[in-house]
Amino acid sequence: MRSRGEFDWMLQEEIPHLRRYARTLAAHPAEADDLVQDTLERAMRKWRLWKGTARLRSWLFRMLYRLHLNRRRDGRHRDRAVSLDGVAEPAGETSPGLREVEMRDLLRGLQALPTAQRDAIVLLAVEDLSYEDAAWVLGVPIGTLRSRVARGREQLRAHHSQEAPAAGNAPLRRVK
Repeated sequence: MRSRGEFDWMLQEEIPHLRRYARTLAAHPAEADDLVQDTLERAMRKWRLWKGTARLRSWLFRMLYRLHLNRRRDGRHRDRAVSLDGVAEPAGETSPGLREVEMRDLLRGLQALPTAQRDAIVLLAVEDLSYEDAAWVLGVPIGTLRSRVARGREQLRAHHSQEAPAAGNAPLRRVK
């Protein structure tokens, strides 16, 4: 069992991850901030329930996800298109280039996915959770998670191939 001070320090380290995940779930940044705040309050109240055997991030993500589902179910927040504009892009090139265009295409593709598929892909690819942890966070069997990820990846591939055809697939023009 960890001390309250150690738990608080570990909790503080997870805030950026919670904010990023909340922004993929909520329609607006203010709603995401509310989700994070509610999650932190609940975690601080129930800190003794965390056994220390599971990853703290998984425990917090499950709490955040359940709060999000409760809000949607209660109708306090309308289900609107999710904007991933607030999600921090990876540091890299400062001038617009191919990498930035690819990131915008990827974000558009993620926005087009059904919520269940987007949630599964974000937990695995962005938040780097294991399949077991991601399935636990979402409250689904691991096989369901795997099928959501497979379908989501396939839709992302299809979206990417429609957005930016490869140079070899571009239509040829006749020049006289």
